[in-house]
Amino acid sequence: MEFNFEEELKKLPEKPGVYLMHNAADEIIYVGKAIKLCNRVRQYFQNGKKHSFKIDQMVSQVAYFEYIVTDSEMEALVLECNLIKEHRPRYNTMLMDDKAYPYIKITVEEEYPRVMLARKRARDKSKYFGPYPSGTAVKDTLDLVHKLYGIRTCNRVLPRDIGKERPCLNYHIGQCMGPCRGDVSREAYMEKISRVMELLNGGYNKLKRELEQKMKAAAAEMEFEEAARYRDFIESVKRIAEQQKITDSMSLDDRDLIACAVEADDAVVQVFFVREGKLIGREHYHLSVAEGDDASAVMNSFVKQFYAGTPYLPGEIYVQYDLEDREQIESWLGKKRGKKVTIRVPQRGTKEHLMELAAQNARLVLKQDRERIRREEERTIGALHQIEGWLGLEKIWRMEAYDISNTSGLESVGSMVVFEGGKPKRNDYRKFRIKTVQGPNDYASMYEVLTRRFERGLRQIQEQEEEGSFSSLPDLIMMDGGRGQVNMALEVLGKLGLTIPVCGMVKDERHRTRGLYYQNVELPIDTHSEGFHLITRVQDEAHRFAIEYHKSLRGKKEVHSILDDIPGIGEKRRRALMRAFGDIYAIREADVETLAKTEGMNRAAAEAVHAFFHPDEVVKI
Repeated sequence: MEFNFEEELKKLPEKPGVYLMHNAADEIIYVGKAIKLCNRVRQYFQNGKKHSFKIDQMVSQVAYFEYIVTDSEMEALVLECNLIKEHRPRYNTMLMDDKAYPYIKITVEEEYPRVMLARKRARDKSKYFGPYPSGTAVKDTLDLVHKLYGIRTCNRVLPRDIGKERPCLNYHIGQCMGPCRGDVSREAYMEKISRVMELLNGGYNKLKRELEQKMKAAAAEMEFEEAARYRDFIESVKRIAEQQKITDSMSLDDRDLIACAVEADDAVVQVFFVREGKLIGREHYHLSVAEGDDASAVMNSFVKQFYAGTPYLPGEIYVQYDLEDREQIESWLGKKRGKKVTIRVPQRGTKEHLMELAAQNARLVLKQDRERIRREEERTIGALHQIEGWLGLEKIWRMEAYDISNTSGLESVGSMVVFEGGKPKRNDYRKFRIKTVQGPNDYASMYEVLTRRFERGLRQIQEQEEEGSFSSLPDLIMMDGGRGQVNMALEVLGKLGLTIPVCGMVKDERHRTRGLYYQNVELPIDTHSEGFHLITRVQDEAHRFAIEYHKSLRGKKEVHSILDDIPGIGEKRRRALMRAFGDIYAIREADVETLAKTEGMNRAAAEAVHAFFHPDEVVKI
């Protein structure tokens, strides 16, 4: 489906999110975030906007873009990081530093756990919280944790090393409870660790209230520096407390989240892929809704169809609505995966918020794609209906068009392009190298192409080769010309006993299509209609395909070395000479003795090469 930049830019929402730029090969070449998607993405495609060389180069390769809506800029930032790490787009080289998004790690496997900053999340027994987009906020929070709760920072092995060394500076300034001295029992220490975990699990409001009380008390006692310190801690807590739906801080599990939007007989299902706790991508799928089916039925049908064909199954699948066949589907998917698969409907917390985000994106896609699908149907099915009306035909689905290309009669080739439902069906395109015609005779060449195409098609039909490349016959043949081309095509069809409508695409003096020639009558057509645009696309595609094939054959014939014309110089000696001298000019300037020393050469071959480039010289033996 052709991507209309002008129309899609108008549909961008005024919401935060992440946008992904794709090239023609469907590769993600750039990922970015925006406070307002509508403003940020439009800037890339504004004519008068000055960009860096890198951005200009990137924009020139963009074939289409997509986006994921989030609820905050921070969520967009974390999602941007996840997507860049997953897809590694070529134009995001400055955003791929893992150190920019740290974790908070609690070493719960130790007798006296530590709370520390971690750059990477390992598969160990420690508990991880994050990643957090602000390294400063994490450091402030760690500072707050150590000052308020007295958690140790040393790497001593406790209780083995209790009393063996002097306590560190933190103990002397009151920021460590001193487990290395035995000043605190493990039970009391673990109670403090529990309070830290409660804080990092979301207990920010409770701590904020405590800090506010301490700040007010310090201010009342005229201790303004202490009050300012508590104020700064409160700001740090606020920054780190922002909800991050994009990352599940407590799990390394893989899961899919599935939400849908249904409107009349159309539906869009959005699948969020969470891997190792991070949202790394999404896909949306269009469904045709059966009459009477609601969103729950759509979800039930989609899950069964989607996971029947997907190569990977996560351990958890979260769905927007409970499935009617949930237990049976869980059992089936568990056998397919070889491990247990659980299907749940999230009720609260991060997963419920992420599900709502998926549903919101599904609604956006459905709203926008309904309009895009409507326009695409006008360009394809609607255009076919117009052509049917002009020609008086009942049904046109498959159209074939042909063209001939040559240079002064050399390397004549023919092309066959196929459109089904108003869209190119490139798997059915075929090339023909003209075998029986000499010279620039387009009529005879086309006669050969059509004869070969339909003779082979009839043979495949008779032999019941349903998947044969020519076994599907067209509903309409489009010829690149008027009366002569049409009559020649009808002659071929008549000879083979086929009855297929043939239509000529008549051009004006400027080589532009002006009408259709059908049944000995030239039919005028509306040049502003979708039917006319479809005919033009068919005509241009047949011409392009023929020229490309002709160029490829001509290019192969022109790949010829001058050394091939020298007697006694074959492929091996030619390659040896080019490796030794680098180019033809150096070979031409070399004397016989130098040429003879080349690997694979002898005196006679060297003299032949020298004589070829210097025919007027007499070589002395």
